[in-house]
Amino acid sequence: MDYLIEKVAIITGASRGIGAATARYLAKHGAKVILAARSKTEIDEIAEDIRNGGGAAKAFVCDVSDHQAVAALVQYTQDTYGRVDILVNNAGLIDPIDRIADSDPEAWGRVVDVNVKGVYHGLRYALPIMRDQGDGTIINISSGAANSFLEGWSHYCATKAAVLRLTGVAHKEYAADGIRVIGLSPGTVATDMQVAIKASGINPVSQLDPSVHIPTQWVAQAIAYLCGPEGVEFSGTDFSLKTEDGRKRVGLEMIE
Repeated sequence: MDYLIEKVAIITGASRGIGAATARYLAKHGAKVILAARSKTEIDEIAEDIRNGGGAAKAFVCDVSDHQAVAALVQYTQDTYGRVDILVNNAGLIDPIDRIADSDPEAWGRVVDVNVKGVYHGLRYALPIMRDQGDGTIINISSGAANSFLEGWSHYCATKAAVLRLTGVAHKEYAADGIRVIGLSPGTVATDMQVAIKASGINPVSQLDPSVHIPTQWVAQAIAYLCGPEGVEFSGTDFSLKTEDGRKRVGLEMIE
């Protein structure tokens, strides 16, 4: 993956799960990474661990629901490394899981603020820099929920559907500027989110055996793949890791 060498990548939600795995994977393959999350201790430790392993990494505390915080994150990245080549909009919430009539409006709105506005904020502040550079890749972490109706997940289905549309619109508006905007639908992944889903007992996803969830490293590898030249054909759409073809393209095997 020579195309990642010296690339500058911002990863949101980088304190754990997919975000942390992606930061480690991209740095391992030569990228300079900025880990963004609300949890300072966690991202500081991961960044230090990456640096101790010979990689380039810095941490920046950021709540993606706050547009000023995201603007500061992107500006910090440009000031530090001179450019922004990759943005991984990974930060996302699913808690609390509830049927609509039982849901908490404040909590429901918080999911919208992170899952939708967080992605919009990343796009809003990274796109002008990438447009000026004439190049850039944005990966929006999507979900099969974008095209599904799952009990208890009204907030998650609605927000992931919105992210899919943001991916398409951003592609339409900025593809001519050399910017690739791609969604990634990874399927079920072995993260803390799956623990919350399991505990809810609502809808078939909560009944899945933990053994079927893919490791976060697989998702990180898929993100790296999509940042390369072969990812271009998926611009404006969601690339799925749940299909045999998708996993073969990334170099992964299907779970039997």
